[in-house]
Amino acid sequence: MKYLIPLLLIAQLGLFARNSNAQVTNLDNSPYNMQNSPYNMENSSNNMRNSPYNMDNSSYNMKNSPYNMDNSQYNTNSTNGVYDNSGNRTGYKVEAPSGVTNYYDNKGNRTGYTPSQR
Repeated sequence: MKYLIPLLLIAQLGLFARNSNAQVTNLDNSPYNMQNSPYNMENSSNNMRNSPYNMDNSSYNMKNSPYNMDNSQYNTNSTNGVYDNSGNRTGYKVEAPSGVTNYYDNKGNRTGYTPSQR
């Protein structure tokens, strides 16, 4: 009788261990990994650093404006021009203080960006 209770406990433990499956979860591709999550500000569309509503990225900022002589298509000494394969100037690029490189057409419309490499 004194061995009956420990024997039942061991039997229950054996049944529990037999039915449990240990799984290893790789978090690299998991949505629970913060690097993959849309709630990570680096991945979010609400990140102001990459937004066209950020003044650093706006063509209304004089540094980014087509009226700035450095960005003008008529400035033959411009070093920030963007050209197509035929050699025609299609726009210009300007790096924001955050490190984001913004691309504009010749009229000052933002056409894209390259995220900061910092």
